[in-house]
Amino acid sequence: MKTAYIGIGSNLGDKSKNCIKAIEMIGLIPGCKLIKHSDLYLTKPVGVEHQDWYVNGVINLFTDLSPQDLLNNLLSIEEKMGRVRRERWESRIIDLDILFFGQDIINEEHLTIPHPRLHSRRFVLVPMTQIAPDFTHPSLGLTMSELLGECPEDGQVVIPIKEE
Repeated sequence: MKTAYIGIGSNLGDKSKNCIKAIEMIGLIPGCKLIKHSDLYLTKPVGVEHQDWYVNGVINLFTDLSPQDLLNNLLSIEEKMGRVRRERWESRIIDLDILFFGQDIINEEHLTIPHPRLHSRRFVLVPMTQIAPDFTHPSLGLTMSELLGECPEDGQVVIPIKEE
């Protein structure tokens, strides 16, 4: 079994509910066991203008699936939840990204692990640091806490969402 970390985000509809539903659906994937999830965070979009803010979080799971099979399951969940892919970085009802798959480094046409931009994205690093502060990035050699400490804020607003 491998430890995987999945980034979750939504900026359409009931964003928190979308993220919670996705977490529940991921927990039902055969061969996956949900270990923990971060809190959810309200985050300002990065790299795009004129979009609603996101709700983001990270989950940790154990899996005996291959990275490709895990990706296919995540894409299926996105589709079932109504995601339609038209253009890069558009608004989305749900976005599920494999951030890490153990210490594996994968560079394939449709799958890059670790996620190539996570080290510069506070909306990933804040929840990753919450659930795995000492996890070491396999190619950068820094922990999540260290990466977060080095990541400039540059307008990357990350606000904890208080559960009611």
